[in-house]
Amino acid sequence: MEGATVSAGFAQALADFAVSKGADETRLLGAADLRAEDFADRDARLPFSKYVVLMRAAKMQCENPALALEFGATGDYRRMSIVGLIAYASATMAEALTQINRYGRLVIDVAGLADGPRYEIVLENGERWMIDRRLNPNAFPELTESTWSRFICTTRRDFPQATYALAAEVSHAAPSYRHVYNELWQVPVKFEADRNAIQTTVDWGEVAVQADNRYVFGIFTQRGDALLEELQQQTTLRGRVESLLLPLLHTGDVGINMIAEKLETSRQTLHRNLKTEGVTFEQVLDELRHTMALDYLSARKVSVNETAYLVGFSDPTAFSRAFKRWTGISPREARLKG
Repeated sequence: MEGATVSAGFAQALADFAVSKGADETRLLGAADLRAEDFADRDARLPFSKYVVLMRAAKMQCENPALALEFGATGDYRRMSIVGLIAYASATMAEALTQINRYGRLVIDVAGLADGPRYEIVLENGERWMIDRRLNPNAFPELTESTWSRFICTTRRDFPQATYALAAEVSHAAPSYRHVYNELWQVPVKFEADRNAIQTTVDWGEVAVQADNRYVFGIFTQRGDALLEELQQQTTLRGRVESLLLPLLHTGDVGINMIAEKLETSRQTLHRNLKTEGVTFEQVLDELRHTMALDYLSARKVSVNETAYLVGFSDPTAFSRAFKRWTGISPREARLKG
């Protein structure tokens, strides 16, 4: 799962839970090379590898090998991520699952699912099963534990009028604390299965969630769409280059060598990899300057000369020429149109 990320809100929920169970916050975050400031923006991305370390450090400090099960069973998804808010604002359980599949990357950006959704519903001999298609689940079974606990236990808690889980299957071996599975899930569990799956009642998808909440649902999905777009930009090399260029634009010192060094690669490799995305470094830099110049001028909070400086032009005349090449009009005309 190289390059996988997790939302800061999800990681913070785990840290807070572990601290409530006796972990020392300073030692816990230190083990995962995290700081409290990393959680300031719940939608920010953190390396998934740090989440793995955080989980295992939490289990050790709390002296509780079943901590992942308990974390999933007691947490409130709505407090962890916009994805939880979207799910709980859905009209039915079927729609909630559709939205979890659509926006799930905002919680954990897992690899290998380009060919379909993470959670798939299948009917087998009249039985309805939900299957987790995450790759290599046994590399980190704690994620299976917490995820299945969240589906099974929180639905029982929040929707007591309907039965959700009838049975569960997990692909990892039975641990020494298998009795905790029985206590929390309260359904038959098959270990060392060839998949991770939950058998649900056949009509579960029809269960109502918030049928009259469409306005709020629309607001949440708009936010989710914006975050998905941002995440997609971050996962492309062009997006990473732009994120490094942005705070440096005003210096004017933004050559390919500097960015290659920050990415810990060579100039040649950076050039070649950008080419596979259909762009050059010079094009990325030029288009970023264009975009930022339009933003500054349309806001009318800075002058044309100040805009030139902010996007890296020491000569306002050179900036004006570049701006006319980008837009066909002068910066002053653009600022007046605002």
